[in-house]
Amino acid sequence: NTILIGKSGSGQLAKMVNQICIAGLLQGLSEALNFAQKVDLDVEKVIGVIKEGAASSWQMQNRYQTMIKDQFDFGFAVEWMRKDLKICLDQADEVGARLPITAIIDQFYSNIIDLGGRRWDTSSLIKLLR
Repeated sequence: NTILIGKSGSGQLAKMVNQICIAGLLQGLSEALNFAQKVDLDVEKVIGVIKEGAASSWQMQNRYQTMIKDQFDFGFAVEWMRKDLKICLDQADEVGARLPITAIIDQFYSNIIDLGGRRWDTSSLIKLLR
């Protein structure tokens, strides 16, 4: 199905919105999972409860298990996310939109690349917390 969002170029802008959301979601999920592990919670039980509530996301439901196991070869590569986030940040500068969290997470992805994680999936943000 094709959904027209607006005039020409709107689809690319909508993808930017998606990538901004995903970056923030993954950082929050990374911090939450790391915290849960540090305080010795049963992550499976905690996620089993909260994944049905307001904190739920596709990322939580589909990536939390691989994240807690340090497995990062299941999705969209960090190098591709950095490319997309650069486009988002450039567009934001052009229109005067502030993206402070996105800019920070883009730098976190740069750190992931420095660790050798260019092809790891975007859920690898959790590695920076360990």
